[in-house]
Formats: sequence, C-alpha cells, structure tokens
Amino acid sequence: MTRGPLEDENPDRLYTVTGGRSRAEEIDLDLVTLIVSETEPYPGMQSEHVRILQLGRHPTSVVELASELGLPVSVVRILVADLLRAGRVSARHPTAVGPGTDLPELEFLKKVLVGLRNL
Repeated sequence: MTRGPLEDENPDRLYTVTGGRSRAEEIDLDLVTLIVSETEPYPGMQSEHVRILQLGRHPTSVVELASELGLPVSVVRILVADLLRAGRVSARHPTAVGPGTDLPELEFLKKVLVGLRNL
C-alpha cells in the first residue's frame, strides 16, 4: 500500500504552520466558501499564506486550497482565518436559494438531463 502525502506529513510541521492552534476561532468557513485575494504577498510572509494569496487571485474554495496545498482542511481554515483577519483575503459564502426564487421548471430540467446523457 502506498502512503499518501498526509501520512508522510510531519505533525510538528503542521503544529508550526498553525502556530499551535487547532481551529479557526470565530470564523466560520465551510468547504465551498470562496476565497479571493485582496492584496499581493509581501516579503517574509509564511509560504502557505503566499500560496493562498496566489491561488486566491481567482475565487477558490477552501477545499480546493487544501487540495492544492496538500494540507488538511482544518489547517487551511486556520491559515485563511489569519488572512481574513489581516484583510488580505475576502470570503464569499455560498447563498441558499430562498422561497420565491424563479427556478426552471422540473420538466425543462429533465429535458436538459436527457440531452446531456445523449451527448
């Protein structure tokens, strides 16, 4: 059996990356929250923060950031929370469709699905 990148990850490194924190206090980030960079990286910035700012030039979800960085989502949430508090990124939370929203008719959606299957 081959070992994945997280199995080879040194726990001491993750502890150092997060400053010993185990969760992002007061900031609720779910997996699909989009992160967008507001500033450019500066010299001396933590390398993980730099990479998040680079990836965030285009809206990128928290789970995508974790995948690109090869880090657990919990660690990425802490790093993103640091950047949010510093005003270096913004978070765009997904919105739920509320009542009264005009949605396509069910029959139309079924026809689209059939068309896609036929491709």
